[in-house]
Amino acid sequence: MGLWHASAVTEAVMLVGGQGTRLRPLTINTPKPMLPVAGVPFTVHQITRARAAGVTRIVLATSYRAEVFREFIEGADLGIEIVIATEDEPLGTGGAIRHALPYLQSAPDAPVLVFNGDVLSGLDIGGLVNHHVAGSADATLYLTPVADPRAFGLVPTDTDGRVTKFLEKPQTPEEIVTDQINAGCYVFRRSVIDEIPAGRPVSVERETFPGLLAANAMVLGVVDRGYWLDLGTPMAFVQGSRDLVLGNAPSPAVSNPGPYLVLADAEVASGALLTGGCAIGRRAQVGAGAVVDGSVVFDDARIGAGAKVTGSIVGAGATVGENCVIDGAVIGDGASIGAGNELLAGVRIWPNVQIAAGAVRFSSDG
Repeated sequence: MGLWHASAVTEAVMLVGGQGTRLRPLTINTPKPMLPVAGVPFTVHQITRARAAGVTRIVLATSYRAEVFREFIEGADLGIEIVIATEDEPLGTGGAIRHALPYLQSAPDAPVLVFNGDVLSGLDIGGLVNHHVAGSADATLYLTPVADPRAFGLVPTDTDGRVTKFLEKPQTPEEIVTDQINAGCYVFRRSVIDEIPAGRPVSVERETFPGLLAANAMVLGVVDRGYWLDLGTPMAFVQGSRDLVLGNAPSPAVSNPGPYLVLADAEVASGALLTGGCAIGRRAQVGAGAVVDGSVVFDDARIGAGAKVTGSIVGAGATVGENCVIDGAVIGDGASIGAGNELLAGVRIWPNVQIAAGAVRFSSDG
C-alpha cells in the first residue's frame, strides 16, 4: 500500500443533485451544497479537499437548481478543472454516477472518487484510494462508526476488510450487526461505473453495491474514526459551520480558524459579542450589544441592537429586530423579525415572511 501515492486518483464525481428538503427553507432558493458554510459554499470545502488529495478534475452531478452551480463555477477559480453534468430528471445516487460517465476521462481500470455533496469529514482521501488500489478492489467504501446507526446504511466487513453485506436503515436490534455506516465517499474502478444502468433512477446503496456483492466483486471497506457529519438538518448545518470556523473540522478553504469569522464588508458594532464559531456573511450588520453565538448569518442579513442569536441560521437579507432572542431557529432569506420577538427550539420562518414587533414567543415545542 505504501508504494502508491494519493495522486493515483485524478478524477472525482461529486453528487450534488438533491433538493435538500430537510434544510428548508434555506434550500428554497439555493441548493444545499451551495449554502455558505464557514464563509464559502459547502461544495468548495469538498472541492479543495479533493484537490489536496491529487484530484485534478471533478464532475459535478447536478439536478436541482443546476444554474446556481454553473454560475458559481464559471465565476470562481478553484485551481481544479470542474465540469457539470446535469440530469433532466433526478436519477438517484447510482443513476447520477452513471450519468457522469461520458464526462470522465479515466481509463477503465483507473480509480474514480465519488462523494456525496452533503457530508463533512476528515477522511484521509489519499489513504482510501491507496487501499482501493493496493487491494485491487472494484469498489471501496469509506465507513465510519456511529452511536445510533438506525438512520443510515450499515456496512459490515470481515476480518480482511471485505464488505459482506449492505443493510439499509435497520430498525430491529437483530438487524444492527455493526456500528459501521456508509459515510458517503467511495472509490470505483471506472469500469464498474460503466455497468450501472443508464437512463433510469438507480440507488447505489440499494442496487449497485448489493449487485457487486452478488457478482462476487471485490468490495472493500475502510473504517475511519475521525470527524464525520451529515449536514442534512439545520442544526447539523450550524454545527458543521461552527466546527469549520473553530478548526475542529479540516478544510483547506478555512485559512485562519478562530472563535468567529467575519466576511468582507460586514459591519459589527462596538460592544457586539461574536463567539462560538459564528460566521457573519458579507455586508451583514450586527448591532450594538448584540450577541451572535455559534450561529450562521448569511450575506446582507441584519442583527438588531441587543438581539441574541444562538445556534441559529439567519438567511440572506433577513432582519432580526432589536432585543430579539433567536435560539435554535432558522430564518429564511429576506424574512423580517420585528423587535422583541423570541424564536426558539426549531422554529423555521419561510423567506420574506414578516413578523411584527411585539415580544411574541414562537416555539416548535408549542
